[in-house]
Amino acid sequence: MKLLSKNVDKNADGDITLIPEEPEDLWHAYNLISEGDSVRGSTIRKVQTESSTGSSSSNRVRTVLTIKVESIDFDTQACKLRLKGRNIEENQYVKMGAYHTLDLEQNRKFTLYKPEWDSISLERVDTACDPTQSADLAAVIMQDGIAHVCLITSNMTLVRAKIDQNIPRKRKGNVSQHEKGLARFYESVMQAILRHINFDVVKCILLASPGFVKNQFMEFMIQEAVRTDNKVILDNKAKFMLVHASSGFKHSLREVLADPAVVSRVADTKAAGEVRALQAFYTLLQTEPARAFYGKRHVEKANEAQAIETLLISDKLFRCQDIVTRKQYVNLVDSVREFGGDVKIFSSMHVSGEQLDQLTGVAALLRFPITELEDESEDSESENEDEK
Repeated sequence: MKLLSKNVDKNADGDITLIPEEPEDLWHAYNLISEGDSVRGSTIRKVQTESSTGSSSSNRVRTVLTIKVESIDFDTQACKLRLKGRNIEENQYVKMGAYHTLDLEQNRKFTLYKPEWDSISLERVDTACDPTQSADLAAVIMQDGIAHVCLITSNMTLVRAKIDQNIPRKRKGNVSQHEKGLARFYESVMQAILRHINFDVVKCILLASPGFVKNQFMEFMIQEAVRTDNKVILDNKAKFMLVHASSGFKHSLREVLADPAVVSRVADTKAAGEVRALQAFYTLLQTEPARAFYGKRHVEKANEAQAIETLLISDKLFRCQDIVTRKQYVNLVDSVREFGGDVKIFSSMHVSGEQLDQLTGVAALLRFPITELEDESEDSESENEDEK
């Protein structure tokens, strides 16, 4: 994302002009824009004109509109962002108050006005405009017949290709059909890797599977690369890292990213940091439950005691339509930082973020145990069981 201008005054009121340069930048824009904000951008509008003779014709014209956002729709697969709202500035083609849908696109600037830029929104702008943020990690999760080729950016896990092929079983005295099916499957996975992974950007490709599938595939890919003189694979074979996964499905990524060998290899990516923090939370929940809590009420109480060492919070909570609730979460983040705590904002587009969302979207690791909170949570659990 490129920052063109930033006009935010000391009351946190103002506008910021940005240009999305990559698909992931539109994900940042989706997290930045809230209902009630104003967005100014270039759009195409169908205009009907009537000639002096009474005949009418319609033309599509490009114009610049400012709309007050009423609904936001983000297509995660195509990375497209659509904003619907009423026009709030004079325009020769569109009446004041008329509805229009604004499509935010790559390489086309837009200006976002907010009556109040909170710390989370400003931090999001800084993150989006940081040139070091890129999809430098890829993963191929596979098992016999199924494979997912994923790109892991600092904010999203994008499934770029899914390969699902039927492989005939080995039959006594006839394994040729099985081997042919396996070769076809491996060829499809190899082509998906070449098509979707940019080896100039990606530093590491995780090849994960149960059993020896990954080893057999790697062997096949190198042999094919040698046979076809594929320089891309041969020059980058050191970037492939073979790791264990329990299945060929996307959810296995969480355990892959938690593998200590993988963590040390991809230590500089945000995704690995999130997985480590979530792993530490689960470990603490089992070994020292009085120092690990989740749920808004318990986390807020722990914060009042200035006990939070690390706050884990999902970015989904900052897209809340209720402004009061959003402000409560923003205040919680600001307060934890003020007391010297670390805050990790998880992306709901990552497998680790999806898991945190299942735990209410907010959790905390404490500096010291708070037994009263533990007793309180046990009481509420027993009450719930009694009600059942």
